[in-house]
Amino acid sequence: MGATDATLRIADDVPIVDHPHVGSSTCSTDHPASAVIRDVLSRVGDKWSLLVVGLLHDRPLRFTALHRKVDGISHRMLTQTLRNLERDGLVSRTSYPEIPPRVEYAATPLGRSLAEPVLGLVGWAAANHEQITAARDAFDDAADGPAPQPR
Repeated sequence: MGATDATLRIADDVPIVDHPHVGSSTCSTDHPASAVIRDVLSRVGDKWSLLVVGLLHDRPLRFTALHRKVDGISHRMLTQTLRNLERDGLVSRTSYPEIPPRVEYAATPLGRSLAEPVLGLVGWAAANHEQITAARDAFDDAADGPAPQPR
C-alpha cells in the first residue's frame, strides 16, 4: 500500500472490495463454505494470532523474541498460538541442530499474504483508537447515568 493509496488490498492489484471472494453473501450461512470461513476467521482473528502474524511478516523470529514483542501473552498461549498457526500453514518452525538448540518461526507465503490485511487492520486501529476510546467513554458515561424512567 503506497503512501497516497488508502485502499486495503488483498494482493498487489486487488482491493478487498473488488475481490471475487468477498461480499455480503460470503458472511452468510447460505455460503457453501461458511463453516470453514468461520473456522479460519476464528483462528486468524484472535488477538494473539493477528499480532504474531504481524510480527513475522517480514523476518523470522525466535520464540523468546516473539514473547518479548507480544505484550501480555503467556508462554503457554504463545506456544499454542504458534502451533495453531503452523497447523494452518501460516507459520513455519525451523529447528537448528545447535547447542543450545535454536528454533525460529517465520511466516509462510500464505502467512505473508494474511499479513497485508492484518497490518491494514492494525493501521486502522492505530488511526482510530482515539475515536473508539471517546465512543467507549461516552457509552460508559451514559450507562452510568440515571436509570431509565418506566413508561
